[in-house]
Amino acid sequence: MTAAHSAGLLLFRHTANGLEVLLGHMGGPYFAKKDAGAWTVPKGEYDPGEPAWDAARREFQEELGLPPPDGAAVPLGEVRQTGGKVVTAWAIEADLDPAAVVPGTFSMEWPPRSGKLQEFPEVDRVEWLGLDRARDVIVTAQSAFLDRLAEHSG
Repeated sequence: MTAAHSAGLLLFRHTANGLEVLLGHMGGPYFAKKDAGAWTVPKGEYDPGEPAWDAARREFQEELGLPPPDGAAVPLGEVRQTGGKVVTAWAIEADLDPAAVVPGTFSMEWPPRSGKLQEFPEVDRVEWLGLDRARDVIVTAQSAFLDRLAEHSG
């Protein structure tokens, strides 16, 4: 079995308080009451034939309902998450108003074994977070992206 691959864009900005990144809190019932480990780079899965960069831009649009920003992309490389998924990310310096986000949705059976399909947002909120706070809440493996961005930003 081949590991699933996801690609995403990590927006960042420089503020008076330092470097901030835009993260999304994962939607759905499993993450509703969780904070640590429930925040992620806006990303999604893609097929092996699709270039990761194209997938990252497509998934940004699907997850946040906004076009991906233009700008110089900083490659952040890959990480392997606990479940085996390989995530590739790029950082782009841009500003985005979290209130403008219109998240995409997904359907799942809920409650489990009920036979009822419910729709949930891909991300239920999006926030700008300083690097320390972001490290506290991001999916553990993705914290490497924050470290790589910090190195790039000096």
